[in-house]
Amino acid sequence: MDGGASDPECRDTAGTLRAMEDGHYWLRGVRGATTVAEDRPELILAATRELLVAMLEANGVTDHELIAAIFFTTTPDLVSTFPAEAARELGMNMVPLLCNQEIPVPGRLKRCVRVMMQVHTRRSQAEMVHVYLREARSLRPDLTSAQ
Repeated sequence: MDGGASDPECRDTAGTLRAMEDGHYWLRGVRGATTVAEDRPELILAATRELLVAMLEANGVTDHELIAAIFFTTTPDLVSTFPAEAARELGMNMVPLLCNQEIPVPGRLKRCVRVMMQVHTRRSQAEMVHVYLREARSLRPDLTSAQ
């Protein structure tokens, strides 16, 4: 089975997402982070939804088909829920999602959710907008001065 690759009618479009049929796309990483006041599921999910929406809007991503995967990490003091649930609440039901725990480096930012979103885009890496909200702005002041 070649999935239609031997059929001349299918060869040029086999494996192409509908959202990408109009040209060449690159896979780019978009970083983001936010913090919460307490380890409560509703706070983690609300902050993660806010962050994901801001990341999508800042990078012009309007179709979840363009998202290859999203990786979430939390600091060891956040254990009440999976931040990936926020993505599902936003309708990202087919996007691969993975949650991990950050390395517990002493003295680092507490109650932090970090995100690495991989998206298909026509933008260069320099054009990608990384989003840091709340106390997480301190993680990358070089990137947040314009936010």
